[in-house]
Amino acid sequence: MDTLTKLLQLASPALPVGAYSYSEGLETLVHSGVIHNVDALEHWIIQELNYGAVRLEAAMMLRSYRATLNQEFDRVLEWNQWFTAARETEELRSQSLQMGGSLLRLFRALYPEPIPNFPDGCNFAIAFGLVAALWEIEESSALLAYLHSWATNLVSAGVKLIPLGQTSGQKLLLKLGEEMGKSTIADLSDDELETCGWGFAIASMSHETLYSRLFRS
Repeated sequence: MDTLTKLLQLASPALPVGAYSYSEGLETLVHSGVIHNVDALEHWIIQELNYGAVRLEAAMMLRSYRATLNQEFDRVLEWNQWFTAARETEELRSQSLQMGGSLLRLFRALYPEPIPNFPDGCNFAIAFGLVAALWEIEESSALLAYLHSWATNLVSAGVKLIPLGQTSGQKLLLKLGEEMGKSTIADLSDDELETCGWGFAIASMSHETLYSRLFRS
């Protein structure tokens, strides 16, 4: 299997890691009326891409990727612990660890390459970078695939929750693709590993007590 095929499989919405069951606070925002149409959804996702938690997630993915390429698995474990501590809410931490654990179990079943054990669980971004490196996927392609997979999941959630038409969702994904191409995440230094998304964290915390829920976060 060539690297392009592996990349498509890793980024596929059909990857059985449970991403479809999470909205990352979007359900709360729709419920409260903050996000009510495609323009509001576009604005929210772009803000998250430029300043929010996914920026930090993708940076962690790249650090896992680079450390794996250098066979520095102790660094992979260190970044995993750092990122677990950096998660804003219990729901987001649980989501990250559940998806990461699912990806590692799947990878071990598909590929006999030895990988380190994560006694306290593995975050999805860390697992994604680890697998991408072991599958010899090019770094910029891995980053774009990670961001596109994240955006696809949020747009799909928005299509269901707002609701939006499928065509509106696809148009939005095209716009988001342009924004992803401008990303400077790959150039972030360790001192720049930060996020600015209070609304995101509050939406996630509020979701825990939402009366009626379709999604797990």
